[in-house]
Amino acid sequence: MPNDTDPRRALIADLFAESRQANENALAANQAGLIAAADRILASCNAGGHVLACGNGGSAGDAQHFASELVNRFERNRRALPAMGLVSESSTLTAIANDAGYQAVFSRQVEAFGRPGDILMAISTSGQSASVVEAIRAAHAHDMTVLALTGRDGGTMATRLGPEDIELRVADPVTARIQEIHLLFIHCICRLIEDRIASED
Repeated sequence: MPNDTDPRRALIADLFAESRQANENALAANQAGLIAAADRILASCNAGGHVLACGNGGSAGDAQHFASELVNRFERNRRALPAMGLVSESSTLTAIANDAGYQAVFSRQVEAFGRPGDILMAISTSGQSASVVEAIRAAHAHDMTVLALTGRDGGTMATRLGPEDIELRVADPVTARIQEIHLLFIHCICRLIEDRIASED
């Protein structure tokens, strides 16, 4: 068992402190955007639209996580909402990567499934992921709204967003803090959506 002088205790305390500060900073910058994102997603679904989500690595996990909680549930039972992650169909992903290059793995799927009024949730901790940037381009070509979860200075993704898009940015240099808060963003959006559905029902 670690004792009170174990230096790992100090490291853990520092990581928790960094996370608390990053959370406070992100809250101040993104509170209004989170409300807007939840409202936009629910309005799209109510009008027959769909949510498509994409990202790489840990952000791929977040994309799947978000889609599954819209389709099934977050904290309460309610009607299913149409959402899909573009990250888990291995035959599709590898075919596109092999034939068109990895940068097209999400944009080709947006071309196939995206419709005007749909939402693309595009996730990248750096804001620089070429495959996610290409997905944003394809979403705009199909008159979709983009909800971008970014980090640091927003990267290339931030420069590709239009006036109707929404960016939720974690302006922190540490990837782990960005990933932690992206998941909190997702949970906030799910909770806001479910509360809104409950109030309307």
